[in-house]
Amino acid sequence: MTRAVIALGANLGDRGSTLRAAAAAVAALPGVRPVSSSREVESVAVTLDGPDTAKPRYRNAVVVVDTDLAPQELLDALHGIEDEHGRTREVRWGDRTLDLDVVTFGDERIDTATLTVPHPRAHERAFVLAPWADADPGAALPGHGPVVELLAALGDDTVRVDEPRLLEPADARPEATS
Repeated sequence: MTRAVIALGANLGDRGSTLRAAAAAVAALPGVRPVSSSREVESVAVTLDGPDTAKPRYRNAVVVVDTDLAPQELLDALHGIEDEHGRTREVRWGDRTLDLDVVTFGDERIDTATLTVPHPRAHERAFVLAPWADADPGAALPGHGPVVELLAALGDDTVRVDEPRLLEPADARPEATS
């Protein structure tokens, strides 16, 4: 099994419910075993032109999983979950009902037309680093270093949402069933 980190985000609709449903769908994927999850954070929308306070704020979180799926298979499954939640792709970095990104896939370095891991901008984004540090305080981003150190150097401009972790601890145990 390979350890993968998946970032979740949404800035349209009932963001919290969407993130919880998406995390449950990820945990239920064949060949995927949830390991840990974060609490949600809120952040300013980031567009191609930079942060945009006029756009709806994002809710973000992270789910850490072990998987038997190949990297592209995992990405394809995540795209299916996005589609189930009404995700459209008209505008790059536009508003969205759900965004699921593979941040890391073990220590692999992948650069294809559809998947780049480690995620090329994860080290620049507190909305990825803060929930990742919450889900796995000892994590390191390959090629960049410990997540908590990256977040400290960057500065955490996220706001923690007063909700439990995306997946309850019972959901993250191997013996959990759906």
